[in-house]
Amino acid sequence: MGTANAEAGEQVPPHEQTHSPPTSLKVGGSFAAGAVAPHPGIKTSVVAAAARFTESHMPHPAYSADYLESVRPTHLEPQKLYQHVGMRTVWLARWLFDRATGYSPVMTEAQWLRRVIFLETVAGVPGMVAGMVRHLKSLRTMQRDHGWIHTLLEEAENERMHLITFMELRKPGPLFRAAVIAAQGVFFNAYFLAYLLSPRTCHAFVGFLEEEAVKTYTHALQEINAGRLWPDAPAPRIAVQYWGLPENATMRDLVLAVRADEACHAHVNHTFSKIAPNETNPFAVGASQLP
Repeated sequence: MGTANAEAGEQVPPHEQTHSPPTSLKVGGSFAAGAVAPHPGIKTSVVAAAARFTESHMPHPAYSADYLESVRPTHLEPQKLYQHVGMRTVWLARWLFDRATGYSPVMTEAQWLRRVIFLETVAGVPGMVAGMVRHLKSLRTMQRDHGWIHTLLEEAENERMHLITFMELRKPGPLFRAAVIAAQGVFFNAYFLAYLLSPRTCHAFVGFLEEEAVKTYTHALQEINAGRLWPDAPAPRIAVQYWGLPENATMRDLVLAVRADEACHAHVNHTFSKIAPNETNPFAVGASQLP
């Protein structure tokens, strides 16, 4: 429209003026240089180095070695009805899953990977669903969210990175993938409906679920320390880059970092379950969420 008006000799209003998009990118420059509104620039370093880790750009905690060693399983004693509901639902789900998958004191590496990969496909759902529900509510009511959305989405992304990392060690077959699709279909919809009814109960559920995850990864660490699991196996490169681990990091370092993440999520969700949905999110973005 702006071009046609210009050819007719008419003065084009500033808000209707158009600019030709750039055809090349200058190093360090913006893709939209010279356009009306700024746009994100292309990262030339990523383009030049395709092997560079680019899976996740969201903030996430980086832990000190002393802190990683200090994490231990914890348990919040339920006092309210919603906490009892969340805890007992988790305990029932774990009891069924443990027996369905043959969870035992001593397992092979293949059994550990099968369990961890499946659980991480489930663990990445609650944060995304809760963030989505709160995002849509903010749009629908045209009110502020008080900062919860980003922390919830960071949790979902962090759990997804657990999955992506362990996938470097095992590639599931068709039956496993079919089970994941079925579980996600059931759990996503169930959690979505439950979150609409009682967000407080859902956050308590996730808090207790993450407590169980800390126990599981602590068990894995005991097996590693005993030399029965991943003896001196190097951590996948993606783990070194994501958590900022030492270049010579082992699977033990990876499991320590994942356990710390799960402890973080347990604390966050227990806290969210105790405060009102319209209270300000007390957690800093991309920081360790443990007191």
